[in-house]
Amino acid sequence: MQRSAVTGQVELTQQSVYRIVDALTERGMVVQGAPVPGHGRGQPSPTLRLNGGYAYSCGISLNADEIGVCLMDMSGKVLAREGIAVTGQTMAQALEQMRSLISALSVRCGLSEDALLGIGFAIAGYNVGGTRYNAPLPLHEWSLIELGPLLNAEFSKPIWIYNASQTAAVAESMFGVGRHVRNFAYLFISYGFGGALIHDGELLTGGHYNAGEFACILQPDEIARRPALKYLVSKLEANGLAMSSIAHLRRAFKGDWPGVAEWLDDTVPVYNRIINAIIGVYDPQAIVFGGEVPRELTTMLIARTEIYDRPRYGVPHPLPKFIAGEVNDHAPAIGAAAVPFKAMVF
Repeated sequence: MQRSAVTGQVELTQQSVYRIVDALTERGMVVQGAPVPGHGRGQPSPTLRLNGGYAYSCGISLNADEIGVCLMDMSGKVLAREGIAVTGQTMAQALEQMRSLISALSVRCGLSEDALLGIGFAIAGYNVGGTRYNAPLPLHEWSLIELGPLLNAEFSKPIWIYNASQTAAVAESMFGVGRHVRNFAYLFISYGFGGALIHDGELLTGGHYNAGEFACILQPDEIARRPALKYLVSKLEANGLAMSSIAHLRRAFKGDWPGVAEWLDDTVPVYNRIINAIIGVYDPQAIVFGGEVPRELTTMLIARTEIYDRPRYGVPHPLPKFIAGEVNDHAPAIGAAAVPFKAMVF
């Protein structure tokens, strides 16, 4: 954008904006380009852009069966992203995998470790205080321990930790649906089931950092019928279809597979209660289907959505749009990579 346009976006005088922009330019965080003529009277104002090469961040996501790593520069450009299987690995083995992958991606992109601003870390599970998370059974070794000091010692960089649903929603808010929707609920449909809330473009964490744990409304005997893909995998395997991972399921999914209809029959009543609770409590502009849910399965769930609202005087409540997520590959890692910049720079 032009430097002169910045004044209209912030509560600062033109002189203050110019002084700050000059200081950021001297530090190398902002690059000033050629002015664009023909906009208003007087001397054309230079254009400004963020200098992506000033610093970069790393995002790591730890799910039940996969580690995702993303490198992002300061302009928000994703430099690299990659996932590796983690099934059956110990914590020590997984940490070594993370270090090796970060190192390999950094070398591939020609990045210096000195320019690494910090690391965002996303884990499947809910927060139980501090940097302790209660993760699903495949990640039991990571559960109920302070991850912050452990990861800081491993990587010697500032660390921010969130659950994977939240960082996936951050990615969607910055690079996907959030570019045109400011308030949405995010359904994180993966090995398990979670969610997050984006309010006015920002992550809404709640009092205990667990806002968006939509499955908390369910009774204990309903938990196994929530829209989690591990239960779909079990249905498919019972019908003779072997799935090596959730990523395999997402890539190969067919709606007519034996076991899919049975999973939908079990899941849809619980899913509909969650949807209606979200609408009643949060009133979002949109409900976004994200995580690792196959696009065709998203369409099938949306088609089976039942709204409980009964119109008064023939006029119903305004309803959210139901939208498939636009950030599909390694969304938790991408969102985790954005966290250090949002915390320290923006």
